[in-house]
This record gives sequence, C-alpha cells and structure tokens, in this order.
Amino acid sequence: MTLDRLPLGQPARISAVDWAGLDPVEGRRLRALGLDAGAQVQLAHRGIFGGGDPLAVEVGRMVVAIRRNHARAMTVEPMTADLA
Repeated sequence: MTLDRLPLGQPARISAVDWAGLDPVEGRRLRALGLDAGAQVQLAHRGIFGGGDPLAVEVGRMVVAIRRNHARAMTVEPMTADLA
C-alpha cells in the first residue's frame, strides 16, 4: 500500500521509496524531513483542495505537509497500534 492510501490515524512504517520517480531536489527535502525507508509515519489529515492535497504526515514528533504524488511514491506497511 502507498502512503496516500493509508487510513487516517493508522500507524505504518515506510518499507520503500521510489526515489527515481521523484525530482532529486524534492527527494532530498523528503529525506531531510525523515521520510525514508524504516521511518514510522501516520497520516494525520488530507487536504480538501486539488484531490486531497496536501497530506499532513506525522513523522516522529513532527507533522509535515507533503504532496499526494510524493506520498504515492512511498510504500508503507501498516502496524498495529501496540507495535507503534
């Protein structure tokens, strides 16, 4: 499943990122925000404009806004709440 399809509030771990499908500058920004393989994430909110952009993603103690196409490049594995 990709991050853009993760249910709101469901903890997950990023298992893979399609870096080749992203602009290199955007890829560096996402890595700097901690959005890389192994990171624990949770989708906090979907925007109401432009097909749900932006997405608010909890990464550790931060909440970051990313575009839906960036989230679509991230494969996640849902986690149970007690493993989060």
